[in-house]
Amino acid sequence: MIENKTLSSRVFNILNNIIMGILAFSCIYPLWYALSLSLSDKSAANSGLVTIYPIGFTLNSYKEIMGDWKFFNSFWISIQRTVLGTGVTMLVLIMMAYPLAKSKKDYKPRNILMWIVLFCMLFSGGTIPWYITMQKYGLIDNIWGLVLGGSLPVFNLIVMMNFFRNISSDLEEAAVVDGANPWRILFQIIVPVSIPVLATIVLFTSVYHWNEFFQGLVLTTGETNYPLQTYIKQLVVNIQTTNLTKDQIENLSKLSNKSLDAAKVFIAMIPMLIVYPFLQKYFVTGIMLGAVKE
Repeated sequence: MIENKTLSSRVFNILNNIIMGILAFSCIYPLWYALSLSLSDKSAANSGLVTIYPIGFTLNSYKEIMGDWKFFNSFWISIQRTVLGTGVTMLVLIMMAYPLAKSKKDYKPRNILMWIVLFCMLFSGGTIPWYITMQKYGLIDNIWGLVLGGSLPVFNLIVMMNFFRNISSDLEEAAVVDGANPWRILFQIIVPVSIPVLATIVLFTSVYHWNEFFQGLVLTTGETNYPLQTYIKQLVVNIQTTNLTKDQIENLSKLSNKSLDAAKVFIAMIPMLIVYPFLQKYFVTGIMLGAVKE
């Protein structure tokens, strides 16, 4: 009987490792493929011969990017947007989640505010009213339009609110006895013990701001104001449809659209790949504690 259980356990572990290996490969391969494609020559990229390793190794795509000032301008705009957007969003979420985590007895407008937030999450006013509103506030071709456009993600608000609910009320009661006001309780007690959920939401928010392209397409009127993902998306269309000059044709004769786009996509992924390892250790803890309410 014990031998059967041991055999079943080994079979399960083998199958589990195989499945996890397949899932890991499916996550890593797109990144590896983009790198291989960006390092391949024009004929191999256009012929679809690149699979696992570069064919006709060349750095022409990266050399072209080094001379593309628009790419680095959009890169800088995305950095500003991500830093400012993450900071503003975290401040809004913390200050909104804390009172909403209280009961109706402790915070009377709680239910009304929650209904408003959930209604806005489920029913959008549409792109045109949203654009008109942003225009009236002077947020077109403005970095703050990109920052404030998604500064209240409701899902993240609910996760943070549930995490705050799970914090022992004894901490707040002790702080009140010591004479602490609500601001001090929030920023000196609640926030420090909420690092897991805060780190998780920082990751969610920074990835959102870095990868989002639609708002940049709607709220900006020229390439000089595009964030990175909007610029990359428009680049595919521009290269295929815009009439190029003779000099541009000569410069691009040794390049493939596919390898050039892959190089830009790979460079665009690097900041998130650098940030993620520092935050991933909080990811599971933050999600589990923020998703379950006592």
